[in-house]
Amino acid sequence: MIRIVTRARIAQLEHDARTTAGHARQTSGAANEAFGRHVRELYAAATDRAERAEATTTEVGTLLAHAMAELSAAQQELLLRDIEIRRLRQELEGESMEGRTLTVLLHYGEPHTVYASREDAHADTATHGVPAGAWVPGDERPVGEVAWRCEAFIYDAASNGFRRAYVPAAGSVGEAA
Repeated sequence: MIRIVTRARIAQLEHDARTTAGHARQTSGAANEAFGRHVRELYAAATDRAERAEATTTEVGTLLAHAMAELSAAQQELLLRDIEIRRLRQELEGESMEGRTLTVLLHYGEPHTVYASREDAHADTATHGVPAGAWVPGDERPVGEVAWRCEAFIYDAASNGFRRAYVPAAGSVGEAA
């Protein structure tokens, strides 16, 4: 079938083609703008997330470094304490306990603290309100009547324990002598 196309029809088709092309350019431009906005928004969101992640990573790194420093210091302290414990064990195993003394601080007759020496006891009792120079030798009063009293104990190998260094004088009990 043959169709005859007139000039008016061709002009109309060319006009429609130009209008459609213009409309296609406008739609393509709007789509490009929308796509550009979308890409910029995604980039901004990704950049923001990356910055937050970097800040969080830096903060966690700082916390981890601080924790590692504390751990290292604690490990060094434990090592020093372990060395001191070993030294003290060797010292205890190497020498005899015979003749060693301990001083027990009594508060109204009840044991309060054990010290390696009388001087240590006198120095520490100042924290309990007893001046270091106020100590006098023990007397015959019962230990329960004295607020603070230091008693020395000596290691006795025969009994495998400590005994009082000062034994009160024997007195008569009632009528017996």
